[in-house]
Amino acid sequence: MRMLDLIEKKRDGGSLSEKEIRYLIRGYVQGEIPDYQMSAWAMAVFFRGMNREEITDLTLAMADSGEQLDLTDLGKVVDKHSTGGVGDKTTLVLGPLVASCGVSVAKMSGRGLGHTGGTIDKLASIPGFQVELSQAEFLAQVKRIGLAVVAQTANLVPADKKLYALRDVTATVNSIPLIASSVMSKKIAAGAHGIVLDVKYGSGAFMRSENDARILADTMVEIGRALGRETIAVLSAMNQPLGRAVGNSLEVLEAIQALQGNGPEDLMNVCFELGAWMLVAGGRAADVESGQALLTESLASGRAWDKFLEFVEAQGGDTEAVRHGKLPLAPLQVAVTARESGYLADMDALQVGVLAMTLGAGRQTKESIIDPGAGVVLQKKPGDWIEADESVMVLYSSDQQKLEEGLSRAQGVYHIARSK
Repeated sequence: MRMLDLIEKKRDGGSLSEKEIRYLIRGYVQGEIPDYQMSAWAMAVFFRGMNREEITDLTLAMADSGEQLDLTDLGKVVDKHSTGGVGDKTTLVLGPLVASCGVSVAKMSGRGLGHTGGTIDKLASIPGFQVELSQAEFLAQVKRIGLAVVAQTANLVPADKKLYALRDVTATVNSIPLIASSVMSKKIAAGAHGIVLDVKYGSGAFMRSENDARILADTMVEIGRALGRETIAVLSAMNQPLGRAVGNSLEVLEAIQALQGNGPEDLMNVCFELGAWMLVAGGRAADVESGQALLTESLASGRAWDKFLEFVEAQGGDTEAVRHGKLPLAPLQVAVTARESGYLADMDALQVGVLAMTLGAGRQTKESIIDPGAGVVLQKKPGDWIEADESVMVLYSSDQQKLEEGLSRAQGVYHIARSK
């Protein structure tokens, strides 16, 4: 078998067999297939696509490229994955909320790159919080308290790490077969029995159109079910930031408010829908309505907030700092004010994300160091009336130059109209 033949076969619209797919994944991980040949194959997939059988075979081959977790002894465990967005702190709310209702949540998550913040970076902004646990510690914590969220281990799906890095620099990221196999290979290897996917679309999402998001969602659900996992996908819009906070400490603080019953309406709507489906996938609720009733009761009773504190303590975080909202915030804080009165007509999610990254909240390169206290807090959301000179948002940064760059960028992320 030769890689050249597989490139030609896919270039000409052919379908690869399971044996051929395993050959190319194994060869690439072991260094026998060079980057330039894998790049050519990825570009052929980008243009020619893959059928569902090929995508499933690719997912399983990548999952099998490294270690896989066995969660059998933990009962029915559920995982949730979001395809990325701006201000998306749903995992911080959903983890303790769902766990407090009796369904274990075991999640390996990534760090952010670019304008989308990573859950691990957000948790790392809590003083003392340990984002890295051994596999034994991870499993023991899920068994003990029903919840653990840690950084993805180096040995989990090495094929995806290597292939994603290649796609990132060869303009082949935006391929539904490659996205679907990337996401699902990590979910399969992480061992969860139930998987809920939050597939976002819009200006601040990876998939810009709802139709493309639906195709991606359907593809991932079919893969999961073909591999024996209860898989559910929910579509959600990401044309404006989710909630009001965009940044690491800032988003944790907003998640704390949400778990205390004071979360923004748009954030809570998404959390209740995803959380209800997680309870369905975990066998705790018969349907979404009963799942939402369980979540509402847990939030109102304070059990979800207690579970969050237990989770933070279990991973070494400073619970007193969390309890009193004393997380690191950047010292330079400046309000961006409206130049005229009117309705806030729109606020581009992508541009708000880039603004937060500019201030230090995200990574422009893999080597960038994140400022945990940097970011943006929105004082107004689309549809709100705003007076001239009233604050639209507050910018946080620890670097004067970044703050000045952010100020020059901030006026371009929203638009004011005289009428709705």
